Amino acid sequence: MPPESPDSPEPSDDVWVDRCSASARSWADEAVRKVVADANRSADTHLHVFPLPPEWGIDLYLKDESVHPTGSLKHRLARSLFLYGLANGWITQDTTIVEASSGSTAVSEAYFAQLIGLEFIAVMPRRTSPEKIALIERHGGRCHFVDSPPEMYSEAERLAAETGGHYMDQFTYAERATDWRGNNNIAESIFEQLGMERYPCPDWIVVGAGTGGTSATIGRYLRYRRLGTRLAVVDPENSAFFPGWVTGAPDYATGMPSRIEGIGRPRMEPSFVPSVIDLMMPVPDAASIAAMRHLADRTGLSAGGSTGTNLWGVWHLVARMLDEGRRGSVVTLICDGGERYQHSYYDDAWVADRGLDPAPYRDAIDRLLADGVWHPPAP
Repeated sequence: MPPESPDSPEPSDDVWVDRCSASARSWADEAVRKVVADANRSADTHLHVFPLPPEWGIDLYLKDESVHPTGSLKHRLARSLFLYGLANGWITQDTTIVEASSGSTAVSEAYFAQLIGLEFIAVMPRRTSPEKIALIERHGGRCHFVDSPPEMYSEAERLAAETGGHYMDQFTYAERATDWRGNNNIAESIFEQLGMERYPCPDWIVVGAGTGGTSATIGRYLRYRRLGTRLAVVDPENSAFFPGWVTGAPDYATGMPSRIEGIGRPRMEPSFVPSVIDLMMPVPDAASIAAMRHLADRTGLSAGGSTGTNLWGVWHLVARMLDEGRRGSVVTLICDGGERYQHSYYDDAWVADRGLDPAPYRDAIDRLLADGVWHPPAP
């Protein structure tokens, strides 16, 4: 979080306070250059076509955020948060970076901290996948564990204060660190890549919410550009976002962790902007796993559970378009790669131990693609 402002000194005509030395400013300039250069070296992420029956007249696109240098959608967020902190003067050459993260954001922030030579500490639940822990440590980060997800916030604040560091606080700053008007944000990228498709303005864009930063960026962009595309946000079990959106309660909390890493929160987060969302859909965790595995079997694209959550929402909307006789396109995100979840979502024993049965949801997807009829399992 930004440092508290000290008491202002009495004004004086002959006193000048120089808070930023030439060497500190030079370091900050070089740090910004390195972070921006990372983006400049990277091509845009791919927009895959998911094969649907041609007679439907519906095109489905998957924006593959797993090809970022740190392997997930959170690479964009981490870059924005670092630039925001550097531009605000909150991050200096001596700053320890601290973040509360269940995994992917921490992986990406560890990468950028290492890029500019800073120490990084990730505060996370003990149940975080071993693959993500290894990635954080590979990028030079240190993992600090808590027993309960709600403890992450206060513990991150405590560590930042203890080290004299900066708490990045993705759950507050995600929606304001990204330029939603353009500047190669994810929304602008999607529409540029759709420019030569037969339905360049999609009916729906479907995303999940972890911080709420991606949905806020896309939703604001759609309104700013006066586009007819609607934004659907999908939410896993135990998350506060869907009930908070339905009830209009900004302080809604479940106090329960999401089993789908990267999305869903035990409380409504400051960075979640309900007013830009056209539709929200709750998604059973077993449906997320079924849709994720179906994607891998059908296309060879291996993705994580949050991508499955997105896809379950997509199948609902595609079925709705079929029922209404609508032609058009739908876009969603591949949030990260499936290699991070071989010991969880792709492990049958892990899934069964948690009482999850993806089979009925997988059958619903297969039936929809076979005959265009949507029969999801009863809740």
